[in-house]
Amino acid sequence: MKAEPIGIGFVGLGFGGYIAETVLTGPAREFFSIEGVCDADQRKAAEFGERHGLRVHRSLDDLLADDAIAAVALFSEPHGRAALLSRIIRAGKDVITTKPFELDPISTRKVFEEAGSLGRVIHVNSPGAKYPAYLRQMQQWRDEYDLGRPVGCRGEMLVSYREKADGRWLDDPTKAPAAPLFRLGIYVISDMIRLFGRVAKVQTLSSRLFTERPTADNAQLNLLFENGALGNIYATFGVDNGQHYAGSLIFHFERGTIYRNMSPVAYGQAEGSSRLSLVTCGVEKQVITREFESQEASGSYQWEAFHAAITGSRPVRTPAEDITHGVEILEAMARSEKSGATEAILKY
Repeated sequence: MKAEPIGIGFVGLGFGGYIAETVLTGPAREFFSIEGVCDADQRKAAEFGERHGLRVHRSLDDLLADDAIAAVALFSEPHGRAALLSRIIRAGKDVITTKPFELDPISTRKVFEEAGSLGRVIHVNSPGAKYPAYLRQMQQWRDEYDLGRPVGCRGEMLVSYREKADGRWLDDPTKAPAAPLFRLGIYVISDMIRLFGRVAKVQTLSSRLFTERPTADNAQLNLLFENGALGNIYATFGVDNGQHYAGSLIFHFERGTIYRNMSPVAYGQAEGSSRLSLVTCGVEKQVITREFESQEASGSYQWEAFHAAITGSRPVRTPAEDITHGVEILEAMARSEKSGATEAILKY
């Protein structure tokens, strides 16, 4: 049975404008019809609305009062986003937003509790409501081949930016701590906690190599998981090797290793797929290898799952605990960047 599109409003038309255009032209239009847009920069909103023939709202409150809009796509800055989410769900709208979700774990937890009490849906692209195919395959291999306890993991997110200060939140070290990790490393963090579990402590290093912003463009995060496994994430805005946004991962277990996106592909194609390899040993110590590939990247916007959660056509759980723990890690990462010390994940 064909889905009935839900009216959605887009709030924030910077990166949100790009996502809105994918909804207008791509498969997501089967599930959502954009019924209005707004942005703090009203000239930007007017230009976007005129270009795409969309209703332009003067403010968030104006958009929330529009009965044609049942859901909101929120693309504000992460700092203070939970307060905006609360306004949206109190207005009776469901909401999808983007990573990083927030930097405040307390407000994050509270807004999910409020959403639960109001019966409203909040989704984010990383971690998504549905496990991507590559994570499900990793879990299947872990169980099928009895890989044992998690031992260590590594992740990388490489891109090449040469940014200039422009007065936005991206220039503020308190709003964009260890910026490559905060802005892009969250994809890797989300995958790690879903496969290895909760993190107990983190340690952050960061530097500025090419950027003209006051925030870092080169950063590394060490993680101690509650189960004793160790992790490391390296994220940078300084490397152009053609494999940008690949989200490379290595997961070591006591009896095997799983790799994601470790081999090079053509320029710019690394972000469009997930290529897995398993290496383990059989009972006679023979080496066993397996391969898997899917056209599913980290942090995809799961429009169909969001639609299903709103309509109740099938259960799609909001991963509130995964999202909240990711924010707890980011908050500890920010403290560690400032202190230079190892910082514990605080219990809120």
